[in-house]
Amino acid sequence: MTSPVFRICLALLALFAQPALPARAVEPSDSLQKTIAAQDAAFFAAFNRCDLEGWKRYLAEDVEFYQDNDAPTMTRDALVPSFVERCGKNGVAVLEREALPDTYEVHALQDYGAVQFGRHRFWVMEHGRRAQVAAEPRFVHLWRLRDGRWQITRVVSYGH
Repeated sequence: MTSPVFRICLALLALFAQPALPARAVEPSDSLQKTIAAQDAAFFAAFNRCDLEGWKRYLAEDVEFYQDNDAPTMTRDALVPSFVERCGKNGVAVLEREALPDTYEVHALQDYGAVQFGRHRFWVMEHGRRAQVAAEPRFVHLWRLRDGRWQITRVVSYGH
C-alpha cells in the first residue's frame, strides 16, 4: 500500500509529464481567475444537479483523479459509477459541493492552461437540504485549454 504523500508526488509528476502542445496564449491573471472560477462553478453546478452529461463535458477523457481516501481513478468513464452512486436511485444528490472561492488560487501554465488550488466543502444531503459537512478537502485542478474549451485533466484531492 502506498502512502498518500507518495500518491500526491506521483500525481504532481503526472501533471508535468504531459506531452508538449502547440503554443497558445494564456489569459492575463485577473481574466484567467474569472474564467477558471466560471468553469469551476459550471462544472460543480452540473455535479450538484446530477447532470452527468454536463459534468462530463468539463473532464478530459483521460482525466486522472488522485485522492487521499481512495485509489486513483484514471479515466472519465471510470469516474462515472461514483457520480451515479452519489446521485442516488432517484437522481437526487446525496452529496453536494459548496464552493469556497476565497480559498482559490489560479496560475497560468504556458502552452497548456491553468492550475487551480483551493478548498471546497461537501455536504451530506437529506430531503434536499444540507444536513452535515462530510468533508472540507483541499484540491488541485489542472485545467487544459484546447480549441477554446477548458477541461480538467488532473485532480489531486486531499485533507478529507
